Amino acid sequence: MPKTPTPTKPDLMDPLEDSTNGSKGKLFVVGTPIGNLEDITLRAIRVLKEVDLIACEDTRRTQQLLNHYQIHTPTLSYHEHNEMTRAPELVIKLTEGNNIALVSDAGMPVVSDPGFRLVHLAVRHAIPVVPVPGASAFVAALAASGLPVDKFRFLGFLPSKKAARRRTLEENKSASKTLVFYEAPHRILEMLRDIRDILGERDVVLAREVTKVHEEFWRGTVSSLLERAKGKTIKGEITLLVGGATLTEETGPAESPIQSEIQTLMAERGLDERAALKAAAKARGISRSQAYRLWQSEKTKPG
Repeated sequence: MPKTPTPTKPDLMDPLEDSTNGSKGKLFVVGTPIGNLEDITLRAIRVLKEVDLIACEDTRRTQQLLNHYQIHTPTLSYHEHNEMTRAPELVIKLTEGNNIALVSDAGMPVVSDPGFRLVHLAVRHAIPVVPVPGASAFVAALAASGLPVDKFRFLGFLPSKKAARRRTLEENKSASKTLVFYEAPHRILEMLRDIRDILGERDVVLAREVTKVHEEFWRGTVSSLLERAKGKTIKGEITLLVGGATLTEETGPAESPIQSEIQTLMAERGLDERAALKAAAKARGISRSQAYRLWQSEKTKPG
C-alpha cells in the first residue's frame, strides 16, 4: 500500500525569503489602521517587521504605529510631492534585492493615496507586488451605511473647483448604484448643495471619523443633512454615500430640468436660445458645450 504523504503546512505567510529566487525583492502594499490602532492584521505587523525598508506617506505618523507594535524597520518618505524622484530610487533598491513595504497614513496605499507611480514602475520592471489587505474607510462606511451595496461606484475625492465637481456629479447622475465619495470637512456643505442641485433629493449617509473615538453616521435626505449641519463646524475625515438614481431619474421625464430652465429663461428674461443656454450652464457650473450636449440629449429622449 503506497505510503500516504505527510501533509505539509500551508504557506500562509508567503515568507519574504522567497525573494531569494532571483535577485529582485518584493514590494508589499500594506494596509494600515484608519483610526483604531487595533485594526491591523497579524500579517501586516509581520511584514512591516521583516522588510528592509518601509516607504511611508508621513514618516512621523507611521512611526507612531511602528512604536505601538515595537517595529524597528527603517522608514523613508514617499508622498505626492516626491514620488516622481522617489519611485525610481525605490525600484533600484527593489532590483538590488531589498524587500520594501509601502504604506500610507491610513488605509490601503494607492486608493486615494500615494503609491500608484511606485506600483506601476515595479510592475513594469517585473518586480513582484504583494498586497497585504487592511482597513478601508469607504468599505467600512459602505458596510454600515444601510444603503444598497450590491453595486456601488467609488469616486474618491472630487475636484475642488466647483465647475469640475458639478461636471463629475452630472456624469454620474443616472447611475443606479450607490455613489461613494471622500470629502474634506470644509467643503462638505458645498458638496451637499451640489448633490441636491444636480442629483436631486437622494438618501445620503455622511460617515465621519470612521473607527475613531468620535465616529458618527448622519443618515437622511440631502436637505435634512444640510439642515442638521447648520451652525456646526464639521471636522475630521468624511466619507459621503449617496443612494443611486431611481428608475424615474434614470429614464428622465419628458421635459428635463435643463430644458425647463432654458425655456424659463427665454420666457421670463427675454433671452434668446443661445443666451439662455449660456445662463443655464453658468448656473449649473458646467461648460456651455456640456450644457448644449445635455440639452440635446434630453430633447431627443423618448417622452
